[in-house]
Order: sequence, then structure tokens, then C-alpha cells
Amino acid sequence: MRLAITKPAVNWFKREMALKTGDTVRFFVRSGGCADVSRGFSIGVSLETARQPLVTEEQDDITFFVEESDQWFFDDKTLSIKYKRKTDDIIYALTES
Repeated sequence: MRLAITKPAVNWFKREMALKTGDTVRFFVRSGGCADVSRGFSIGVSLETARQPLVTEEQDDITFFVEESDQWFFDDKTLSIKYKRKTDDIIYALTES
């Protein structure tokens, strides 16, 4: 599993979630919601401490991560997170690694 987050996306999360130095942000799979990455599933985001991270990406002293408990969904894939200026929103893409 690989996690790739662009600098503009990091800035969006910092602004929208009022993130500060040392914060940790979890991306997780959830059933339902807006099916942005896979039919029937979407990506959830929460401000929480990593327990057993599968993968981490640190930018601007903020750690983004996915827990091992979500490996069944993310295994052998890359989760790309980008900012879309036109809609001022985040776009998630899940591709084979």
C-alpha cells in the first residue's frame, strides 16, 4: 500500500480541519457514502492517533496514515489524494500499485 498526498491537499486539510503541528490524520474505508473510490465504499477521514499504521505520510509536521485494520481494502493499492481548486474539495483515487 502506498499513500500519496499533494501539497495543495495537505493545505486544504490543514485549513478545513484546523490542523496543527504534530496532528495525525487517519484515512479509512467506510461502507456507503459517496462512492468515490470503489463501488459501495468511500474514504473516511478522522483526527486520531495511529495505533498500528499500515502506511504513513508526513508533510508539514502532520502525519497522514492508514491503519492495518484497513489493509483488506487498501492492500497492493495506492491511495492518491489531491485538491481540486475548481470545487475547493478533495479528490481520492485508488489505483493498483
